[in-house]
Amino acid sequence: MKLSIMRSACGSLRIHPACPGSMVSGLIRRCLPVGPANNRLILRTASASSGGTSPKLAVSFGKPSQKGDGFDSDSSLREVVQSTKEAMLALQGRNPVVQPLLVIIQAGEDDHLLEINKKMAGMIGLNITQICLAKECSEDEIVEEVLKLNEDPRVHGVYLHLPPAYITSRVLNTIKPEKDVEGISDLNMGRLVRGHLSKGFVPPIASAVLDLLEKHDCALEGKTVLLVGGEGPLAVSLQCLIERSGMVALKGQWSSKSLRRQAMQADAVVLLGAGNMDLPPTWVRPGAAVIRCEPTQETDEHALEMSSKSGLGYLTAAYRTQNVVGSCSRWLQEQQYRPWHLHSLKLQPLTPVPSDIEISRAQTPKPVDQLAEEIGLLPEELEAYGRSKAKVRLSLLDRLHKQPDGKYVLVAGITPTPLGEGKSTVTIGLVQALSAHLKLNSFACLRQPSQGPTFGVKGGAAGGGYAQVIPMEEFNLHLTGDIHAITAANNLVAAAIDARMLHEATQSDKALFNRLVPLVNGVRRFSPIQISRLRRLGINKIDPASLTPQEVSTFVRLDLDPSKITWQRVVDTNDRFLRKITVGQASTEKGQIRETGFDIAVEVKWPVSWWIMAILGPLADSLPVTAEDLGVSGALAVLMKDAIKPTLMQTLEGTPVFVHAGPFANIAHGNSSVLADKLALKLVGRDGFVVTEAGFGADIGMEKFFNIKCRASGLRPNVVVLVATVRALKMHGGGPNVSAGAPLPKEYIDENLSLVAGGCRSNLRKQIQIAQLFGVPVVVALNVFKTDTQAEIDLVCQIAKECGASDAVPCHHWAQGGRGSLELAQAVNEAASRPSHFKFLYNIEMPIVEKIRTIAQQVYGADDIELSPEAKAKIDYYNQQGYGSLPICMAKTHLSLSHMPDKKGVPTGFVLPIRDVRASIGAGFIFPLVGTMSTMPGLPTRPCFYDIDLDPVTEEITGLF
Repeated sequence: MKLSIMRSACGSLRIHPACPGSMVSGLIRRCLPVGPANNRLILRTASASSGGTSPKLAVSFGKPSQKGDGFDSDSSLREVVQSTKEAMLALQGRNPVVQPLLVIIQAGEDDHLLEINKKMAGMIGLNITQICLAKECSEDEIVEEVLKLNEDPRVHGVYLHLPPAYITSRVLNTIKPEKDVEGISDLNMGRLVRGHLSKGFVPPIASAVLDLLEKHDCALEGKTVLLVGGEGPLAVSLQCLIERSGMVALKGQWSSKSLRRQAMQADAVVLLGAGNMDLPPTWVRPGAAVIRCEPTQETDEHALEMSSKSGLGYLTAAYRTQNVVGSCSRWLQEQQYRPWHLHSLKLQPLTPVPSDIEISRAQTPKPVDQLAEEIGLLPEELEAYGRSKAKVRLSLLDRLHKQPDGKYVLVAGITPTPLGEGKSTVTIGLVQALSAHLKLNSFACLRQPSQGPTFGVKGGAAGGGYAQVIPMEEFNLHLTGDIHAITAANNLVAAAIDARMLHEATQSDKALFNRLVPLVNGVRRFSPIQISRLRRLGINKIDPASLTPQEVSTFVRLDLDPSKITWQRVVDTNDRFLRKITVGQASTEKGQIRETGFDIAVEVKWPVSWWIMAILGPLADSLPVTAEDLGVSGALAVLMKDAIKPTLMQTLEGTPVFVHAGPFANIAHGNSSVLADKLALKLVGRDGFVVTEAGFGADIGMEKFFNIKCRASGLRPNVVVLVATVRALKMHGGGPNVSAGAPLPKEYIDENLSLVAGGCRSNLRKQIQIAQLFGVPVVVALNVFKTDTQAEIDLVCQIAKECGASDAVPCHHWAQGGRGSLELAQAVNEAASRPSHFKFLYNIEMPIVEKIRTIAQQVYGADDIELSPEAKAKIDYYNQQGYGSLPICMAKTHLSLSHMPDKKGVPTGFVLPIRDVRASIGAGFIFPLVGTMSTMPGLPTRPCFYDIDLDPVTEEITGLF
């Protein structure tokens, strides 16, 4: 047993350990229901002795006890202790690390109760913590301590040993019901009354009293037990237990004129809160039992005092420890995977289909904590951001690490028009169909939308029509601030780089050292980050005074070459005028002028700014400079500590969605985070589905999903869903250009089977072939628009199958929700049951140039690649630094398979120009820039923001889509 003591201003905390032990579930006081004759409880009785002295025990209801006149409480105690020990051993067999812990909160330092519980803990093998508050502590102080214990996963039971005035309803109901081992909170009392004890507890003293009524072998059914005095949980619980045992419970008050008559008719009398009062011997009929529950505090915080020799205080303590062991067992059981109990939300689709924002507002989302409970998340794994969204803690991965993964589905697309083809809508419609209609656990994993397209051309990314993430305003605007956190972290690094170059250019080694390692109280000390830098430099010293002048110079100077800095500032807005800027023009920057630029925030390569090994530029001796060298790595971790957790939301039909990361696919890797996918795969279970989306066409997002994300995560997809639209197929079949903001030409509105067939046999066929390069089955999902004809729909599905798709189905989720994607859900379920022969496109050890060439030729269809001198020099440098074995993340236009946005279908006969090559070592890839590809989009003539407004009275947003 272990005992630890902590003292504070308001009192002390004592922790009393016990021998190692464990426990299993179900160790609560079993209440036998009234019913069959074999449901018997044995009664041990006591007849009152004269003079109001301690009652005499062991007289049965109207017949002599078989065990004589003395009550042997040791037998009851042995039984409870033995069963609890067995439970502890079983628990330790399941999880040797878990140790049940009871915490006693008391005012003052009365150790009498502690000694009793401490002895029981030692016998059973659990730990006890005693928190001794000041004798005159306030309600707020008690509540504060209870709230801390609520959030401590090591604590499995809380017992309030306090004066009556301190135990208010607020205090009692602050305790988490699952830790209320005294069973006196309102919720646990309600559970007891209703017989729902799988999650509640019987008060230990009530269990001890009932134990007295069990110890003889006459039938209890129909016997009468009078409860005298006392109100609150003890009286309620005793009445409930007595009646469930087949006896009749009567209530009497000390002031009642009918008390004598009631006592004379009772087979047993239980005195609650009697104080010095007792029943006259003449009031108790011969052979009746009298049990005194002497209160040490009112409001039913009692010790059971039959006599100093009876040891029933120990029996109560034994039942308390039994409840603690039961609580620990339940907690451990909750850590295991739990089946879903998903309550889907009903849809009532309207015709014509309203705007996205109107549909979103018409559906009331479930509270996020309810959704979390339905899918098996624990309350402590959730960090709520309002009513409809929450962060999910990564501890979930540890809890479910043994749980088999579900099936992994990727949604990609053909080469899109500038308007987008609805991959997010297909993703959401598919999970709505799987979860709400086929009743298969499914999770959507989506990227967080950037404000660039939201206010630019494409609008938001919450889906559309009756296949959306809701509330769509919250999804599309800020969400939980992850992109803002990334922006802040990225720009902090950029500011640190320029500031460091300025200070190194204008100060001596000594001045730099004195400022980097300042005197504090007359002593210089390296910070932990600085010690890490010294070790990286091969300087194994921790005393600043011991460095040689050469070591000081090496330590303080990064010697960054401004012309080779690749790290740029970012902003989450399409701002073309920030593509190239000049910084350092103020006189205070002392001539440290250089050209740089801004990228859009979602160009930041997740998780490049989370890790210390992000390349910022080369040192003079060709070593890479890291965020840790700048001293900023710890600050980045602080800025990103919440952004690293996925955000939980829901679809229109109440199915779960993870939103995490937001990289573009044309200039970054274009996929949601590995963390979100891994969490979702554990939650859905072996037969469930996780559906994630890759940005833009399969040549862009899907290729990076396979070659970068799957390589990093170790996950292997079961199915690819390839999204196509009649509109995009007509464009690739020779139709006129589609421009954002311009009316669609009539070819896209009228039926044109020739254009559809041309698009299917060119771009659709090529994208299916790209997916087949990786050995994964392909299901084509035709996202149906209202202008599509049945003949066009049938033609697309027919040709898609001829081109190698395992199935091709039309999808009507935009107009019908999950019901409109049932055929797709069934096709995906069928395809996922077939074997997948996944393989990577290239060997990671191939030279950088050859990996780029492989992607260009096999995915894009190029004849070859052409490297600029700058690109060649960068590749040589990365090879020298040992980064040649990283995967490739191509930055290329998404509007064509080639580098030329106006070339549709399947361009041929072109050489892919590589203008520049950069590295994101923290994210784990090399990214070549193809042709004129920019990492900062621009705004069109008429952006989306023209239509967005806020009602100043209702605060409703309009125009968002």
